[in-house]
Amino acid sequence: MRILFVVVIIIHAAIHLLGFVKGFEFKEVKSLTMPISKTAGIFWLLATVLLLFYAISFMLNHKYQWIFGFVAVAISQLLIIFFWKDAKFGTIANLMILVVVLVTFGKHQFQSMVEKESQIILKSTASNNNLLVTKQSLDSVPLPVERWLIRSGVVDKPYATSAKVAQTLQLKMKPDQEQWLSANANQISNLQEPAFIWSVEVKMNPFLNFYGRDKLINGNGTMLIKLNALFNIVNETGPKISEGSMQRYLGEMVWFPTLALSDYVSWQSVNDSTAIATLNYMEKHVSGTFSFNSEGDFIQFSTFRFMGNDPNSQRYEWVLKVQDYNIFEGIKIPSKMTATWKLTAGDWTWLKLQIDDVNYIDE
Repeated sequence: MRILFVVVIIIHAAIHLLGFVKGFEFKEVKSLTMPISKTAGIFWLLATVLLLFYAISFMLNHKYQWIFGFVAVAISQLLIIFFWKDAKFGTIANLMILVVVLVTFGKHQFQSMVEKESQIILKSTASNNNLLVTKQSLDSVPLPVERWLIRSGVVDKPYATSAKVAQTLQLKMKPDQEQWLSANANQISNLQEPAFIWSVEVKMNPFLNFYGRDKLINGNGTMLIKLNALFNIVNETGPKISEGSMQRYLGEMVWFPTLALSDYVSWQSVNDSTAIATLNYMEKHVSGTFSFNSEGDFIQFSTFRFMGNDPNSQRYEWVLKVQDYNIFEGIKIPSKMTATWKLTAGDWTWLKLQIDDVNYIDE
């Protein structure tokens, strides 16, 4: 589709060149019946150059391609209006280009918002003063948690202050959906003060994408979903969203094992393979159950989350299960997981997640 769109732009630009050719009388152009001055011819040439420049920037996925496209369409359409009799059908191509320009503008605005919010989270972390995790650091946690932390490889490594995570996802939007949607996501997590920014691009089809951003800052969660990064589909906040965001932060501890030793996290032993963690922050608290195998690897997290944000929303068990592990920067973590709602009508596995990369920041 991208190549086809670029071909349309190039053809559209080539047609504009005819106005320049006629304006400077290089050659007779029978398809153009209205007189064109040399000044107008220069503007036709300018539109040609701008359209070609936009085509190149679009193919290169340039950050500011939408600016080039908008200026090109604006000049092109003004010329079409002045020479409507001969050029009116060019409006169709301009409308096509304008739609793509608006979508890329929306994507730029969305990404800028996420980048600014991510920088706020990263800048809010303080130096860990080269503090290392020691075996004595593990004395305060239950035995299965201690085994997991040793197994993960955090002993004698610095406490991470924040982390960046790249993910590949497959997800379903509702229980009766059959087809999995593909998505890519990135997350910034503050490991000193509970906070994260998670952004995702969900590919619906060649024409429709969803852009989502989940955020937890100062104990308050928000959920934003935009169609083609332009139109709000979901923009929710409130106590239920905040609670769910904190539960998610707690469960994602398994990607950032040193978070288990945070002052905001307390542990309660259940048995040799299970422990309950509670996250206390900003006078709010959430809990979840962590399960481990006999070797010390984390295998499952469960908690009861609100499904939805309306007044009648109910809590259902929400379960994360591990399918595979990988080592990032010397730390062993779950790299493939599923998320499942335990609903009255039956289990609904709505997410398959793969961790592609993790960057632990300990400065």
